[in-house]
Amino acid sequence: METNNEKQNRNWRVTLHEVIYGTHTPAGRLFDVLLLILILYSVIIVLLESVKAYNDAYHNFFNISEWIVTILFTIEYILRVICVKKPQKYIFSFYGIIDLLSTMPKYLSFFFWGSQYFAALRALRLLRVFRILKLVRFLGESDNLIKAISASKAKIFVFVFSVLVISVILGTVMYLVEGAAHGFNSIPHSIYWTIVTLTTVGYGDISPETPLGQFIATIIMIIGYGIIAVPTGIVSAEYTAANRKNTHHDNGRACASCGAEIHRNDAEYCRKCGHKLPDA
Repeated sequence: METNNEKQNRNWRVTLHEVIYGTHTPAGRLFDVLLLILILYSVIIVLLESVKAYNDAYHNFFNISEWIVTILFTIEYILRVICVKKPQKYIFSFYGIIDLLSTMPKYLSFFFWGSQYFAALRALRLLRVFRILKLVRFLGESDNLIKAISASKAKIFVFVFSVLVISVILGTVMYLVEGAAHGFNSIPHSIYWTIVTLTTVGYGDISPETPLGQFIATIIMIIGYGIIAVPTGIVSAEYTAANRKNTHHDNGRACASCGAEIHRNDAEYCRKCGHKLPDA
């Protein structure tokens, strides 16, 4: 049997969780809107602080603002940790890591000058806008994209390795054809030129001058256009397959135990830990 203190503690945690993690209640939506405004404000402050004219004129204001935002984010992070039953799930999640990193730069500025500018990482927290605007389907799409990239990693690795082998071979050929007289001073330098040409970047710092070298360069450029399309096709195929398995998601229910946010509309239990979900 739960004591009154245990019930009060549980109710307090549930209420806090609904406000911080949920978007299906007015309080939860208000909290997230205010959080987004604070994130935008802090990112703008960091950007303006890097402009010397603004920093010279408003340095104290920027510094005080950064400390206020940092303290508020620190309190928010602590509340997010204590209102879930399994804090480690949130702490080591994508959002948990980003939330932690967003609180650290100002503290680190005591030891490392310039680290406060890493507060720009807070812009990643703006991804929460998808939850607030009820665009959870986009979270599902991003989840499918991540799965597609993960499923493609073996094929992409083989492809990248093959491109490196081709670059070494063609770079060596260009070194033999052009030589140091035309800027191809070494095989590594020639490989660098080959990769730049294959990726169609074309810095122009070195270029072939002999007819044979220009012919090879033309072949490399044509190959480059085909190479660019390969990883896109690999990921697109996996993404299409993932979309076929896609299911509809809810509009803001988050698990009170592990913090997972994307579930089927008709789900009653968390897809990750099996904990009972709050009513829609």
